Order: sequence, then C-alpha cells, then structure tokens
Amino acid sequence: MIDTTLIILCAGESSRFGLHCKKQWLRLKDEPLWLNVTNRLSNYADFSKIIVVAHKNELQYMSNFSDDFTFVAGGSTRQESMKNALQNVTTSYVMISDVARSCIPQKIITELLQNKDKADCIVPILNVSDTVVYQNETINRDDVKLIQTPQLSQTKMLKKALHSENEFTDDSSAIKHIGGSIFYIEGSQEAQKLTFGRDITKLNCLEAPSKDSFTGFGIDIHQFEDNKQMVLGGVDIESPFGFKAHSDGDVAIHSIIDALLGAAGAGDIGEFFPDTDQQYKNADSKILLKEIVSFIKNVGYNIVNVDITILAQVPKINPYKTQIKASLSELLNIPRQKINIKATTAEKMGFVGRKEGVTVHSVATLKYYDWTEL
Repeated sequence: MIDTTLIILCAGESSRFGLHCKKQWLRLKDEPLWLNVTNRLSNYADFSKIIVVAHKNELQYMSNFSDDFTFVAGGSTRQESMKNALQNVTTSYVMISDVARSCIPQKIITELLQNKDKADCIVPILNVSDTVVYQNETINRDDVKLIQTPQLSQTKMLKKALHSENEFTDDSSAIKHIGGSIFYIEGSQEAQKLTFGRDITKLNCLEAPSKDSFTGFGIDIHQFEDNKQMVLGGVDIESPFGFKAHSDGDVAIHSIIDALLGAAGAGDIGEFFPDTDQQYKNADSKILLKEIVSFIKNVGYNIVNVDITILAQVPKINPYKTQIKASLSELLNIPRQKINIKATTAEKMGFVGRKEGVTVHSVATLKYYDWTEL
C-alpha cells in the first residue's frame, strides 16, 4: 500500500454539461460514471485511501454504491470540495482527479507516482499544436501548455496552499502561488475533459447504459382534519376537511415520491423531507415532488410512467381525475397518457370505509437516461 490518498471530485452541478442528467451520473452499463472512474483509477495503484467527494444532496445516495470508499460532502466550488476532502487525508501524498477526466490511462497514474519526490506537485501537461493568439497577438505555442488532472501533491503543502482567499482552478496553481515547486510529466489525449455534452463523442472508454427498467412502489395514508383545504395530486378538492399532516398532506403526491425513490433505490420521502424539520411545516407537496423529479433526473434516470390507486370513501375522486392527471403530467414532466389514475372505495370497510382518511398506492417505472441517443 502506497502512502498516497486518491480523491475523486464529483460534487459539481454540471451547469455547462447541458444534458438531462449530471455528468457524474451518466450510466456506463449499470455503473454511474463516478463509480466507473473511481474503480478504474483505484485499480491502477494500491492507494492507502480513496475519497469520493459528492454533492451534498447526493451524498447519502452515492454512499449506497460502495463500502470501499470514504464519501465526503463537497462545497460550492472545486476548492471548497478539495478542502473538505483533505480533512480526511493523513497520508504524505494526495492525488486529486476530476470525474470529468473519465478516460485517464494507467500510464499517467504510474508516472505521477514514480516522480512524486521531484517537486511539491506533479502535473500532467499537453503541448499545443495549433497557433495561439493571446489578446490579439500571436504568441509562441511552445510556451503554452495545457494542464490536466490528476495531480499528485505533498499533502501538507496542498493544505497550506488552499488556506487562501484566492480561488484556484487546479492544485498546481495553488501550490505555485505559495512558492511551491512543480514538476511536469507528459499528459495524454485520452484524458480529455468531459465538460459539454458534445464532448461525449470524443471519449472512447464510455459504454452505453443498460436497457433495464426499475419499478418502485409507494404508499401513503393520511387521516382527515376539519376546516383544512384538501389537496390531492396537486389539485384543490372541494371538501369540508383536508388531510392531517406536517405538510399540506397531499397523500397522492407523497405516495408518488416514495414510488420514484423506490425505483431509484434512494430511500423514502422522510429521508429527504423529515417531518421533524420546521421548514416543511405546511409545505406545498408540489414543490417537494419537483425537487424529487429533479433529483431523479440528476442521478441519471428518465421517468417512464406512473400508476396510482386512490382508496377513498369520500370525497368522490372521479370528477377530479382529469385535473389530477394534468397536474401530475406537468409536475413529472411526462405525457398524460403515461399517467394512470384509478379510484375505488373501501366498501365501507376499515378506516377508509369509515370516512376517517384516504390511502394512495403508487407504482413508478424508471429507466437510465440514454446519452447515446444524442
């Protein structure tokens, strides 16, 4: 085992990527890109520790994928994410890579480690073959180099370098800023950065996602509360009572949320919106569903369809079916024909039959976002 920690940064918003999901969650067969990259790099050397830096909203979900790594919440910038990760580093050296460098060859990892004693930071670079113009003046392209990751740094030096008000775009810039030494090795065209969606076509190591589909089941139950507006599927229902709940009690939306999370293997509604948190007091469930739909898409899924069954003795649901379907279509961002709503009574049996509340069962189907169809 080498005295080096590997850090994979994948906490970004992918704001420039421009596709349906975040780049770190593109599926290669059944693996998200971040896991594929981390597994591949971890096999190139016997690292002492491997740290994966995740977006704070995806940290718990990401940690479900492996027990072999340490997962750390990232910050709002690359530098903040690095600082968070470095708090967990005790080795003398640290190698930091961005998940956007998806096809790094083993040769780079090997050469970084072989040259670790030559400077405070070891950096792969590429020469520039095109003519370069800077501020309308042609300059010598031999003086221009393209910096790549991963970069290997002395841990103490990097921690010291990041205690700065300045924002640095890579490790070597921070270390150079405090007078540290840099040693360059030859980079690789294979290690192209995945920044924009169109960059996918330049990478040869990416495999198409599997065609599997994933089904989740959700159920929610709420009793009635007098003198409260009833909301069901995002639609106001004419009724002398609503639902007793921490939020607005939209039992249909709550069950759909659990079905979506179930299909993605992402837990349940209480893990995302705990009823002990006052910010969700009387919350609009439509907003909660929009957040979950955004999460589902960010982590690499498309919603295929949703089927819900509403068990209610009162009120009558049939007059509202069309409105509920239209509301859910907008919230889920899928066509109305992919949403089915069934309503039934409980034949006067049980708490539903006694007109004490309503229960809703939901089934949702997801599939991986197919980035090969671009």
